Amino acid sequence: MFGLPLTFAAPLALAALIALPALWYLLRVTPPRPRRIDFPPLAIMADLLAKRETPARTPPWLLILRILAAACLILAVSGPVWNPSGTGTGAGAGRTPLLVMLDNGFTAAHDWRERLRVATDAIEAAARDGRPVAVAALAEPAAPVEARVPAAALDRLRAIAPRPHLADRDAHLASLGAFLEKTPGSAILWISDGVAGSVAETFGRRLADLVGQRGAALTILKADRPPALALSAAEAGGRLTAHVLRAGPNGRDTGLVRALDGKGLPLAEHEFTFPPEGSETEIGFDLPVELRNGISRLEISAERSAGAVTLVDERGKRRRVGLIFGGTSDQAQPLLAPTYYLSRALGPYADVQEPRGAKGVAESIAQMLDAQVSVLVLSDVGALDGQILARAEQFVDEGGLLLRFAGPRLAAGNDPLVPVRLRRGGRTLGGTLSWDSPKTLAAFAPESPFAGLTPPADIGVRRQILAEPDGDLPGRTWASLQDGTPIVTAQKRGQGLVVLFHVTADTTWSNLPLSGLFIDMLRRVVNLAGAKALPTGDAGARATTVLAPRLTLDGFGALGTPPAGATAVSADTADRASLEHPPGFYGPADGGIAVNALRVEDRLKPLDFTPLTGARLGSLAGADTLDLRATLFTLALMLLILDTLAGLWLGGFLRRGRGLLPRAAAIGLAILLAAGTATAPVPVRAQGAAPARTGAFDSALATRLAYVVTGDEAADTASRAGLTGLTQMLASRTALEPGDPIGIDPGKDELAFYPLIYWPIVAGRPQPNEAAIRRIDAFMRNGGTVIFDTRDALTARPGAPPTPEGAYLRKMLATLEVPELEPVPADHVLTKAFYLVDSFPGRYATGQTWVETLPPAGEGNERRPARAGDGVSPIVITGNDLAAAWAVGKRGEPLYPIVGGDQRQREMAFRGGINFVIYTLTGNYKADQVHVPALLERLGQ
Repeated sequence: MFGLPLTFAAPLALAALIALPALWYLLRVTPPRPRRIDFPPLAIMADLLAKRETPARTPPWLLILRILAAACLILAVSGPVWNPSGTGTGAGAGRTPLLVMLDNGFTAAHDWRERLRVATDAIEAAARDGRPVAVAALAEPAAPVEARVPAAALDRLRAIAPRPHLADRDAHLASLGAFLEKTPGSAILWISDGVAGSVAETFGRRLADLVGQRGAALTILKADRPPALALSAAEAGGRLTAHVLRAGPNGRDTGLVRALDGKGLPLAEHEFTFPPEGSETEIGFDLPVELRNGISRLEISAERSAGAVTLVDERGKRRRVGLIFGGTSDQAQPLLAPTYYLSRALGPYADVQEPRGAKGVAESIAQMLDAQVSVLVLSDVGALDGQILARAEQFVDEGGLLLRFAGPRLAAGNDPLVPVRLRRGGRTLGGTLSWDSPKTLAAFAPESPFAGLTPPADIGVRRQILAEPDGDLPGRTWASLQDGTPIVTAQKRGQGLVVLFHVTADTTWSNLPLSGLFIDMLRRVVNLAGAKALPTGDAGARATTVLAPRLTLDGFGALGTPPAGATAVSADTADRASLEHPPGFYGPADGGIAVNALRVEDRLKPLDFTPLTGARLGSLAGADTLDLRATLFTLALMLLILDTLAGLWLGGFLRRGRGLLPRAAAIGLAILLAAGTATAPVPVRAQGAAPARTGAFDSALATRLAYVVTGDEAADTASRAGLTGLTQMLASRTALEPGDPIGIDPGKDELAFYPLIYWPIVAGRPQPNEAAIRRIDAFMRNGGTVIFDTRDALTARPGAPPTPEGAYLRKMLATLEVPELEPVPADHVLTKAFYLVDSFPGRYATGQTWVETLPPAGEGNERRPARAGDGVSPIVITGNDLAAAWAVGKRGEPLYPIVGGDQRQREMAFRGGINFVIYTLTGNYKADQVHVPALLERLGQ
């Protein structure tokens, strides 16, 4: 168990407290300084009697005052630090190691920075005590746990990041047990996410046993309620559904789920609301097939976690299926025709279409192919004419799926568009003239696409079309009867697939269409449509095919390059992500699969801490580490001031004259009040983003970037960190050495000192007052540039109503004389002010950047690389969230993930930002470089 959460940076300085008793004795026996008396020769006898008596010893209250001042100075020199989280040295811990266990699955990504801060504070406290530290990340591969010096432990901690899967804590029990066996009595700090893993865990119970056996002290820090939200894998049905999950009620009862395409552009969004005290809610997207099939990603808005993202591959897309029956009109009756059974079976998860007004099978097939169906179903269709046969073969070769069902016409024909060679006539099982009884289906082979399905015992096949035996028949058989004759065969042709059911789609040959197995089989077959790169035509090929990772998610849900440890998956995998198989897209872009952090049936559950009865439970909230040195130094100063005033009083100085006492008392009171302003403890790490305001004089002495303080904490934090990162890049890459960025209020602060102002738009804030608008207008008229960033690139759509941020900006600029704007032309000076760039991305790369419209090139100016005059555009409007891409922390690490697959997007954002600053400071000087040859020629003359 940890003791008092108080540590000292220089504990040896506390040895000076031993001198306090000696100081007490010294001050107690030393009398005050004797009063100086002149020796006049004639009045010596008159002055022999003392006019007043002075104490022989120091008064006790003054002695206590001086002892307290000395104690405060000694304690301040020792560097005391207060750790409310209890992560400091425990009582009696001595030099025993500290083990920091950190949950770093995707459920810890939401408040990851807070967890890192607490872990860093614990390691720094151990460093002050001279204790070795071991760090164990519970979502990493199990490895031996070793205690190191605190500096090495901090380096190890900085290398840890959230993993895009659930933590497997049980895998670390062996290494934790070995560590505790080597170092019994160690202190353990577990920073938990409070969420149970994917399987039934025994970690809590077994950890309690280890702690009890080895005499370790365990402290658990966690959020009061697990804040993580997650999204289970989407279901492909009549509507695209997904489940929003949480481990328990945590106050985050509402939110927004967005559906994005492969380029990160939003296609739809849906609000969700948890039921009271509920941990799961379901949402659905009702979209046209074209939009539905364009969805590549579902994500919970503002939730930076791999578990809050569901990737959608070809298997989750809704197929367009065309049904064609080859029978006559009297056979195509409702409830009797094969298309009735097929439409009822395929309707819940596919867009089923049937020909209308077509005359004959050939025209029906042509109509479906013109409708660009992905699956063409032919029920009892015999031989096709040459033209339609050629179109159907082209449809299959280009990746289409042709699904055929037997019937009298197919049995009597000789159609080449079948996966195997067929015998004429077919086979009859059961009946008055047959010795055979109806057969049922055999169990599906493991390599069949139907593997895992169980054929009911009551399925009976009375008639079937037989396949001619050859060497390729076993490899093309997906299902067979108990006697081994094929009932479903398939063959890959080109990029497509031909599948044949050797029975009819109605109940004339079997009762298979009346079973639930028929629906499951059709669903698996239709899901193969579009998987062009998968060799599913041969039995076993799909199961044995492995797909390499192409793009994977990191712990924060950003899609990027796969890590070095990512391995390939089988083409039919349906498992959740793991350490070896992180969530992402596997295989080629036109036929791969998606692996997600959670499966459809997965749910989040709170972690059970009841077995850890001897552990101390603490909260991550309010665990700021406080440095008490400033407080103690200030207190010592105040005590010394009081001691001085007391000495003056005892010496009679303050009692000489009536005016001296009030003045001295006023001076002393002012000194005490001034010293009292510094008594607040100083956090070791600043927890706010609002910078100290710099005076106008300082702003006039250095070039600074400025941002508008909106009053929204998140936006102001991102603006401050973003301009800080851009300032650092300017200092390291250019000759400009700007000062620290500053937040301004346009209605109060002088704007003339700043060449560039960044204004993030927050829709929920009040509109700026008229004074601020007029000052901004004057600033732009006098040559300044304002970047208005709506940060809505994910939600803005061309031709759609404006976003809340866009509407806010329009209202704000309504009374300004904004010049005509245009997207940044390819030959604009902004594209070449310092770097050669062709776009200006930020956190997003899909938004448009607008500047003042340039005049058209006049006569004689055709060779100018830019069409601008000598001025600079006073306004720039973008929605790419530039500051979030520029934002860096104290160690130079990026603070916000980039949305998009291009890993160089952040670098291009910095280059675009440098171009903005150089363009603002220098204008379009590069546009005049076209005149350099003429100028050199004149100089030569």
